[in-house]
Amino acid sequence: MKKRRIILIIMLAVLLLTACEKMINEEKNLIKNPQKPLERKADDFINEEGKTIKERIIVPQGFERIKLPEDSFGEYLRNLPLKPHGSKVKYYNGIVKLRDVHVAVIDMDVGQRDLMQCADSVIRLRAEYLYKRGYYDKIHFNFTNGFRADYKKWREGYRIRVEGNNTSWVKKESYNGDYATFRKYLDMVFAYAGTLSLSKEMKRVFLEDLSIGDVFLEGGSPGHCVIVVDMAENKNTGEKIFLLAQGYMPAQEIHVLKNPENSDGNPWYSANFGERLYTPDYVFTKEQIYRFEE
Repeated sequence: MKKRRIILIIMLAVLLLTACEKMINEEKNLIKNPQKPLERKADDFINEEGKTIKERIIVPQGFERIKLPEDSFGEYLRNLPLKPHGSKVKYYNGIVKLRDVHVAVIDMDVGQRDLMQCADSVIRLRAEYLYKRGYYDKIHFNFTNGFRADYKKWREGYRIRVEGNNTSWVKKESYNGDYATFRKYLDMVFAYAGTLSLSKEMKRVFLEDLSIGDVFLEGGSPGHCVIVVDMAENKNTGEKIFLLAQGYMPAQEIHVLKNPENSDGNPWYSANFGERLYTPDYVFTKEQIYRFEE
């Protein structure tokens, strides 16, 4: 009986030593050959069944979408309807854009004329939000020559006459506030506004105060602009990330951009981008952030 106990103790000691040796060897192996973290794919950030930006594009692990009031411009943008996953961007004439720079296409008409380009797309989104909320008196945009085009006067039947650099209102029709008339107003704005006029009527904001609805904008001829359509934050680190959308020229459907700096297909941009923000079609600086006046 005593002999059996001694044998059992020896066997347990051998098993324990073997297990310890195995753990030590595995630890040495990990030091020599550290395991790589699992690489994420583009599919990890996309819910193909999602109908809106908020539903379609998934936030990275550790991040949460920034909460906003339901009636805010930012909440409107992140809930913009999207075309089915895999849709191509189309120009105003129906031709498919060959350059693939997007992860989603916003389901909004672009018109049948070469009008709704980059600045016009930002104007369109802002105007659509105000129109949907019934804030008609707040819908106004400046032409490049400084003329202020108020939708309120357009509803009242006034139309804009442009003769060279002279722009004026002319009473031509009766009151009409339907959507078709609103779209005609926007086409008029698209024809005479641009990045330069937007840069003069919007206010500058600091990167630290970046919010959904802000615009990275370089005013010029033609210049370019992209709009922040969603944001999320890491509660542990405080890092903020955002999504961008743009129109471009020739006039084309508004689309949510890829991030060319991310090799894993992650479309989110970090607010810690440094001095320059690299998008697929343009490079901006952290000083080129603008916001619509309320």
